[in-house]
Amino acid sequence: MDLFSQQREKHLGSVQPLAVRMRPVSLDEFAGQEHFIDPGKLLRRMLEADRLTSAVFYGPPGTGKTTLAHLIARHTKAHFDEVNAAAVGVKEIREILAAARVRLETEGRRTVLFVDELHRFNRAQQDVLLGDVENGIVILLAATTENPFFAVNTPLLSRSQVFKLEPLTIEHIEELLTRALNDVERGLGRHKVTIEPTALRHLATVCDGDARRALSALEIAALSLLSESDQANCVITPEIAAESIQRKVIQYDGTGDDHYDAASALIKSMRGSDPDAAIYWLARMLEAGEDPRFLARRIVIAAAEDVGNADPMGLVLAQAAADATQFVGLPECQLPLAQAVVYLACAPKSNSATLAIGAAREAVRTNRTIPVPKHLRDAHYQGAKQLGHGKDYLYPHNAPGGMVDQDYLGVDATFYTPTDRGHEVKMGEYLERFRRLRQPRDEA
Repeated sequence: MDLFSQQREKHLGSVQPLAVRMRPVSLDEFAGQEHFIDPGKLLRRMLEADRLTSAVFYGPPGTGKTTLAHLIARHTKAHFDEVNAAAVGVKEIREILAAARVRLETEGRRTVLFVDELHRFNRAQQDVLLGDVENGIVILLAATTENPFFAVNTPLLSRSQVFKLEPLTIEHIEELLTRALNDVERGLGRHKVTIEPTALRHLATVCDGDARRALSALEIAALSLLSESDQANCVITPEIAAESIQRKVIQYDGTGDDHYDAASALIKSMRGSDPDAAIYWLARMLEAGEDPRFLARRIVIAAAEDVGNADPMGLVLAQAAADATQFVGLPECQLPLAQAVVYLACAPKSNSATLAIGAAREAVRTNRTIPVPKHLRDAHYQGAKQLGHGKDYLYPHNAPGGMVDQDYLGVDATFYTPTDRGHEVKMGEYLERFRRLRQPRDEA
């Protein structure tokens, strides 16, 4: 590196944020993602053998997707190109691919192309990459915060290994922050800044697994102390840490995985009779800005699908909560929503009605259509009597107990079987009376 390049690197380093300066320079410095980066794991083996294939790094912000691509660039003998999908178009991508082809033909050297925010490319733009990826002209590395099974073209995805990055743990973040405080060359070590353990834990907790946000908050806290006249006691206290990171930002994509995964967790927690888990998922979605009307709809569906007739009041309460949500809006609608969620979680469960409608609709779709028995057909118009409609119909209210021995379907079929839970116990007893009433005719 010449003198000019050294000066340029020095000037760039002086303005780079702490999170950029502290990016790992080796795999051993990389925090988290042990499931594929630890010694002996898939990605580590691929890099050590220099047998890299196309890969998609998928995960929330601040988990190391771009950092991982840069580490791979250090390990591989291939040429490395980097673009951001939000800043380039098809023309630039074609130029990179053309240069990669020439490089392979003339030098025998392959090219690694890192595309950050791949989900920003539409389907047609992604297709531009497909041919050269398939033919091995380039090794594609892509980073995305969106589920690649929805955001990436299937042909491109089938030629890539997907690595799912998880949010960093509190311990991972504490390790990164401590390293940044002690690092003299890239971090804050030369400033002699220290941090109280409770302040360190606060930053590591509130950042919600986002290393970039934690390091940015640490830098803000340190710089605010260094700007004071008395620099002899630069200690980051819990109060300073709280001021530096402000309010916790919840990672939540209202149209992506976060939305559907949290909704799934809410429903499954109510179904599983855990009111604490259910109320947490409700709170998380509300705090993240989820539309309360969406939550109300899911609660109503859960009341019918999972509680059903084991507690018919569940649906009544859920619908009341939905109406209240429309009527009062946020923030007050959190109260009826919470009431409904807790009630449904604690209610007896039955999916018998859900199974019944599913089985009945399957019978309608796959079997011959059953005609309505003549005695059940509408007889309230002139001429119906001549057709025999309504003839021999027995009016149940005229019979003792309000029940008669009468065929209502025309074939022998059972779709609804009540459980032995909640109100369905009484429903089962009532149906048993009906079966006993029809038993002599059935046996005959």
